[in-house]
Amino acid sequence: MRILVKIGGAQLEETGPRAQLCQAIAAARKAGHEVIVVHGGGNQIRQLGKDLGIEERYHEGLRITDARTADVVLMVLGGQVNRTLVAALQRAGVPSVGISGADGGSFAVRPLVKPGVDLGFVGKIDIVRPQLVLTLLQGDFVPVIATVAPGVHGDASQPFFNINADHAAAPLCKAFACEAMIFLTDVDGVRGKDGTMMHDLTPTDCDALIKSGIATGGMIPKLEAALLALKENPNAMVKIAPAGQSDAVLAALRSDVGTTFHQNACATTED
Repeated sequence: MRILVKIGGAQLEETGPRAQLCQAIAAARKAGHEVIVVHGGGNQIRQLGKDLGIEERYHEGLRITDARTADVVLMVLGGQVNRTLVAALQRAGVPSVGISGADGGSFAVRPLVKPGVDLGFVGKIDIVRPQLVLTLLQGDFVPVIATVAPGVHGDASQPFFNINADHAAAPLCKAFACEAMIFLTDVDGVRGKDGTMMHDLTPTDCDALIKSGIATGGMIPKLEAALLALKENPNAMVKIAPAGQSDAVLAALRSDVGTTFHQNACATTED
């Protein structure tokens, strides 16, 4: 199975959790799966921006990215976070290659437009060229993708665009023909009323969770990202699953771990 694993920056900040994650990827490969990694790094961007005296601004959870902030995002995602993760994977015996959208022209973006606000250099994936990633997979490498990319017009005067990693995962999963899309997070799945685990959700279920106020805070963008992935990849397994174990990727493929998203109603189970 070809699996796209989206990893948040929180799982990559410290040596221990990062090494554990790499062990999970190694275990999935040993079991015969192909793995593609897409990662974020919001906390790391925040820290470097603070060190440089750059003010943070957000709109609906998206980082407003002026030219100076865009340079920081490129340094952190395309440099620090990406290369540190690649090195950790190598230490775990996983041959891997770090890339951004610019490498091999793998993906390019157009500006993400939101009414009433200028997001600056925040992008939405517009074009994906899968050849480099597919070549890496054929060579038994794990592609490790930083979600920064040039604009579709290739304007050399512009900085790279910042792409929300959760949103980038969906079109990349589709372009790379992945059979599973797993969001590994610091939660063990989606919980409903009274904290019960919800192993299966539809778009209607998610809407009800949000409208009822059961899903709040950081869970809302997680649900939105999963539904976007489901819409882009209706035939793929789409899951939110916990990152904190050395077999996290393989465990996420089981029906009793995490939350799976379905287009249509199915038997919903709770713990």
